[in-house]
Amino acid sequence: LQIIFEKMLTLQIIKENPDFVVERLAVKGFDGRAVITEILEIDAERRRLQQQTDNDASVLKKLAASIGALMKKGDAEGAAKAKEEVARLKGETKGLHDRLEECEKKMTDLLLTVPNLPCAEVPEGLTAADNVVVKEGGPMPQLGDDALPHWELAHKYAIIDFELGVKVTGAGFPFYVGKGARLQRALIQFFLDEAWKAGYIEVEPPFVVNEASGYGTGQLPDKEGQMYYVSLDNLYLIPTAEVPVTNIYRDVIIDEKDLPRKNCAYSPCWRREAGSYGKDVRGLNRLHQFDKVEIVRIEKPENSYAALEEMKDHVEGLLQKLGLPWHILRLCGGDMSFTSAITYDFEVWSAAQKRWLEVSSVSNFESYQANRLKCRYRGADKKTHLCHTLNGSALALPRIVAALLENNQTPRGIVIPECLHRYTGFDIID
Repeated sequence: LQIIFEKMLTLQIIKENPDFVVERLAVKGFDGRAVITEILEIDAERRRLQQQTDNDASVLKKLAASIGALMKKGDAEGAAKAKEEVARLKGETKGLHDRLEECEKKMTDLLLTVPNLPCAEVPEGLTAADNVVVKEGGPMPQLGDDALPHWELAHKYAIIDFELGVKVTGAGFPFYVGKGARLQRALIQFFLDEAWKAGYIEVEPPFVVNEASGYGTGQLPDKEGQMYYVSLDNLYLIPTAEVPVTNIYRDVIIDEKDLPRKNCAYSPCWRREAGSYGKDVRGLNRLHQFDKVEIVRIEKPENSYAALEEMKDHVEGLLQKLGLPWHILRLCGGDMSFTSAITYDFEVWSAAQKRWLEVSSVSNFESYQANRLKCRYRGADKKTHLCHTLNGSALALPRIVAALLENNQTPRGIVIPECLHRYTGFDIID
């Protein structure tokens, strides 16, 4: 079965293992029986049309050759009949080509709706309650009952202005002010520097992408309702730097010796977060615009799971240096993204809210994205093979800031982790 997980979810895999594909999709809570059946039916029609087209092409070739021979013999009537048959077959072939193109389009549209298969380690389950804690660490803060949530701390120390954001834009678009803005910038620079030390090449990507990029990484057609859309230009504001950075490798063939490719990028991110409401969206818990540093890797298939472990270790190291309590969750099938084969979420403890806040997702997409992107490498055998793609948040800022403010509050102010002092220029917010 692992051989299947090392391949893309292609038509070939569906044809060879339809029951297995349906079974694995069910782990994600996706009922794939009807769509897989339809895909197989369309493929059978496509192959029938292709065979008929090939047969007609062969007959046309022979007829075309015979016309000249008949003319040389002086058989004008035979040549005329052959020309009539050529005209008829050309008309028929045109109709077959049109139906074949229609089948291909239907096939592509259907395949785009089928999620990636979860790998064998993904636990079954449909909600976040079914996720599995695989590791934890960091010191748990001991705060009194008078501890303030971060939105009250932000107001007390005048470092984040939520009301001004509502005035200028709307809810979910805060202003960072004074030491709050410096803390924000310090975290971004710290995360970028740590990624650089780990061998990631920094890029500064565009913050809007075209439709092809959205389809390449799987945000479209799955999450278009969550993306901000610029209709006049048919462009999308990015929900994560994963999209432009991974699309660097769309339609690219990489030499095997040049793998792995490791990139990091800072970007603002935009998400509509439709339907979000209640206490869990207060303050920085859920924003429409937020900052994040992303790490992306392009790997040979046999190396991608070792790369996934390296990425997890990198994120864990960041949280250790920030002194935050954290745990790692292996997501169950129903809580995973459309495109992921396996995902680990990092959460930090928010002491005043007394709840865990997600700050990172680290995922291996295996060859699912690469198949859509046509991201390949040329091996020693001179043949091209699909790469594996991975990405992770390293890290997303809003909830990191929320946890830092809450966990580090003292009677004299908010203590800044030592690793940030050289970036902020101060060690306490007072």
